[in-house]
Amino acid sequence: MNADTIRILDAIARERNIDRELLFEDLEQAMVSAARRHFNALEEEEFGCEFDRLTGRITVWRVEPTGEKTDIPLASLGRIPAQTAKQVMIQRFREDERNSILDEFSKRQGELITGTAQRYEGNALIVQVDRAEGFMPKSEQIPGEQFQPGDRVRCLLMDVRDAGHQVKIVLSRAHPDFIRRLFEAEVPEVAERTIEIKALAREPGFRTKLAVVSVDTKVDAVGACVGVRGSRIRNIVDELGGEKIDIVRWNESSQVLIANALKPAEVEEVSLCFELGRGTIVVREDQLSLAIGRRGQNVRLAARLTGWDVDLLTPAEFQRQLEALESAVRSVEGVTDQMLDRMGALGLISVFDVEEVGEPVLVQELGMTQEMAEEVVTRCTERGKEVAELMRQEQVVKAAEAAAADAMLSQSIRDSTVETDKASESAADSILGL
Repeated sequence: MNADTIRILDAIARERNIDRELLFEDLEQAMVSAARRHFNALEEEEFGCEFDRLTGRITVWRVEPTGEKTDIPLASLGRIPAQTAKQVMIQRFREDERNSILDEFSKRQGELITGTAQRYEGNALIVQVDRAEGFMPKSEQIPGEQFQPGDRVRCLLMDVRDAGHQVKIVLSRAHPDFIRRLFEAEVPEVAERTIEIKALAREPGFRTKLAVVSVDTKVDAVGACVGVRGSRIRNIVDELGGEKIDIVRWNESSQVLIANALKPAEVEEVSLCFELGRGTIVVREDQLSLAIGRRGQNVRLAARLTGWDVDLLTPAEFQRQLEALESAVRSVEGVTDQMLDRMGALGLISVFDVEEVGEPVLVQELGMTQEMAEEVVTRCTERGKEVAELMRQEQVVKAAEAAAADAMLSQSIRDSTVETDKASESAADSILGL
């Protein structure tokens, strides 16, 4: 029996990845609890237990008031204390296993792991990962993606939480770092840090943009990530269920990076205002919808990738804003061409920009007096109201034109339907000899 005890504890230690010595100590503690229960004693120090690691022999004793130890036969403890020992052992084994899982998975936080889908609890997906269960909240799932029990699930081990009696392992397929780990798995140059992912922006299930750079001039960062005939990127896209991935070249120049990030649209000009953290991007009329992207995804992801607010304008709109700014500023006495040029260099290309940055920037950067700066801001504010009203009127006109075009199209369809019906009726009459 004693040899069987050692064998059982060894098996538990292996299966649950628990330190063998901890299990022996748990057994000793459980027997002390059983002895206390049998003698209805309160002092824990009154009893002791030793488990022989070689023979499996269990010795339980009681410390007498004289300090002498009196052995307690195990058979004398009775059924109820034995049940107490059993419960204590089970509880402590569970705590050891929980601590082991917490320690193991805490070290793996941020890793790409593969598990097996078990079930859905509410909206959360439960995934078996090695000897533990992880859960993937709805917010960390790719929209529209569903798994069946037994399906392979590749995901990011996002977080490990100590939740009292259990360990919560939080998984994710929606986190941007999931994309990063997939590239490390599929592209050796990324794993080896020959290619670095400098920035990443993602809308799970729809589109991802990442900016890459190579530390080795002989390695093409974009080409390596795409792979021969797109093999590497195709594996990642398949894993994501068809999510589109744009790989752009990183550049230390924000102007070049923004232009790269807006691809496939062609950018005409980039004007940056560091005071506002805003980039005004000029694109041709035929490139505007491409730059914006479906539901605004392209421009939105480009803004998050680069860290700049992105404002898209056509050349005509850009020129109109410059003219409105110049007319407002030149109406102030003392404003020079150098000041206007400096405004352009600062990325202040509209009356709204000047109104937003205020007098301090005009005084510090353009050398204006406080009175002149206040007057410039006042004129720009007034001109801004006029521009805003013109823009509103243009929108009303465009909306009316669109409505009229829709009405004409609907009427044309109705007319066409009537003509078709008449032709069909005539043909039917002819066939029937009517």
